[in-house]
Amino acid sequence: MSAPQPSAPVLGRFPDFPHEQVTFCQDPETGLRAIIAIHDSTLGPAVGGTRFHPYATEAEALTDVLRLSRGMTYKNAVAGLPCGGAKAVIIGDPDTIKSEALLETYGRFVQSLGGRYVTAGDVGISAADLDVIGRGTDHVLGRTTSAGGYGDSGPMTAYGAFHALRAAAAARWGTADLAGRTVGVEGLGKVGYELVRLLVEAGATVTAADISAPARERVRRELPAVLLAERVIDAPVDIYAPCALGATLTSDSIPTIRAAVICGAANNQLATPDVEEQLAERGILWVPDFVASAGGVTTGCAEYRRIPLEEVPGQVERIFDTTTEVLDLARRQGILPGAAAEDLAHTRIQQARAGLKPGYLPR
Repeated sequence: MSAPQPSAPVLGRFPDFPHEQVTFCQDPETGLRAIIAIHDSTLGPAVGGTRFHPYATEAEALTDVLRLSRGMTYKNAVAGLPCGGAKAVIIGDPDTIKSEALLETYGRFVQSLGGRYVTAGDVGISAADLDVIGRGTDHVLGRTTSAGGYGDSGPMTAYGAFHALRAAAAARWGTADLAGRTVGVEGLGKVGYELVRLLVEAGATVTAADISAPARERVRRELPAVLLAERVIDAPVDIYAPCALGATLTSDSIPTIRAAVICGAANNQLATPDVEEQLAERGILWVPDFVASAGGVTTGCAEYRRIPLEEVPGQVERIFDTTTEVLDLARRQGILPGAAAEDLAHTRIQQARAGLKPGYLPR
């Protein structure tokens, strides 16, 4: 699965919070070039994964990390987590330049921020890589269980998206039961595969697509009921679930979409903010990606707070309630779901800035 490409932020209805700190990290000896962007720490330490990707230019990497970190602030706030938002990128092809020395050096850069930034995994960074990063910093989440972490957050990201999808189905059709629904899942990586498995178990009919032959073969072998296709964005399905590339929702793609609901774990799904209005004009219900994809960071936040691992699935299931709250707010106020989610995030951040305690997940 290819890494998500930079896309325009979905935010913009409210005055945005400026970034608090952007740090450029370079180490010629290991070849490390990284950027750490702390967007907002009002709600707590800024948490967000590190993406390892061969950006064409440093400017492209900077654009991506600024957008991703901003999205993490809203994702964490909407989910009710006591965490701020941040993100980091390492520039380069992980298949060629990734080394233990580079990852350890990166960890030391994270450590130098004194806990203001807590890193985790993302595209190109595995739980095993986080073990190595953890040699250089105490501020890392998602390490393997043998190293004291909670492991890969991908399954919980998928679990959260699954419950967001159920809430969207309830809003659209009056029931969260997915049995008999047709779903097109785009991307069969560690999140998309798990989402497909959950959907099949729920009785949905699933069509899936991925550019990776090994990913397709795994589904063919382990989930033979799934129909594999070249693409699913314009497939005749009830629900389109983007879990791979960002910016698949564009002015050009929207007229071809036949799904009534769009809900998936991919980041930055809207190519431009006005695309959501075009979806609404076609009667398509979109769940904001930063609402649906919060299962991974919920897991990371639980690890940071040392909430027992067995309690994490129950906390991730609350994404159903959050999604319902966002969609209900949008309906009551006559606004788009993206604006409703922004409203909820801004309210929680402003409450914290005013000295009030926002609604966090329970201990």
